[in-house]
Amino acid sequence: MAVSVKMRIKVHYVGLVKSLTKTSQDEFELKEATLLFELLNKIAEKYGKPFTQEVYDAERKEMKSTFVAMVNGVLMDQLKGVNTILRDGDSIMLMSLVTGG
Repeated sequence: MAVSVKMRIKVHYVGLVKSLTKTSQDEFELKEATLLFELLNKIAEKYGKPFTQEVYDAERKEMKSTFVAMVNGVLMDQLKGVNTILRDGDSIMLMSLVTGG
């Protein structure tokens, strides 16, 4: 009998993302080798339309242009984007890009 290994991922919400989720962090229990977009889909399911309109487009599997995800302090674009494989204990940060002018 196959045993499915579970892993815990912490997600930190910063700035506008925090105001949309009304919390600063969540912890998700996921199956081993879950991809970043699968986690983002779970977050989208949990927080609904405000999250999908502003932060993450679940249908297109992409972050909106003014938001970014980091995995253990590394921008997702420096990894494999939404196809980055997550590991037990990873820390994900979702935040808006800072713009000045």
